[in-house]
Amino acid sequence: MAVKDRDRFSTATRIRLLGEQTAARVYRSQTKRQARRSRLTGRAALLALVVCSLVVALAYPIRQYVSQRADIADMRRQKEEAAQRVEQLRDLKARWQDDAYAKQQIRQRLHYVMPGETGYIVIDPDAAKQSRNELGAADRPWYTNIWDGVDKADASDH
Repeated sequence: MAVKDRDRFSTATRIRLLGEQTAARVYRSQTKRQARRSRLTGRAALLALVVCSLVVALAYPIRQYVSQRADIADMRRQKEEAAQRVEQLRDLKARWQDDAYAKQQIRQRLHYVMPGETGYIVIDPDAAKQSRNELGAADRPWYTNIWDGVDKADASDH
């Protein structure tokens, strides 16, 4: 027994036992860590699968919702524009029902004159240099616009 005790307490033996114990502890901690990692990895994979499934399942309805909200906003904007246009047309209709406004527009647009008046059209020398196509349709006499329409229709047939 003395040899065993002596062998047991020798430095080499103690170092060897200490190394084996340390190796066993390291091995146990590694297996625990690996077990935790594998459990965490499995849980993470399941969580990722659930999140991906939710994203895929909700992507189309959310896209539809956003698209419909944009359509609703466009419709509201169009409704407001239409209401403004209706209001403008009502104002214009009310103006045209006034005889003084109608006479003013007829005289201005059609170059009519009242009986006993002499009508003049003053042509600006600089404006005369421009070709009649450069003038806007509202700036030219109505008969010029009609004739231009006939010319364009004739040219499109050829």
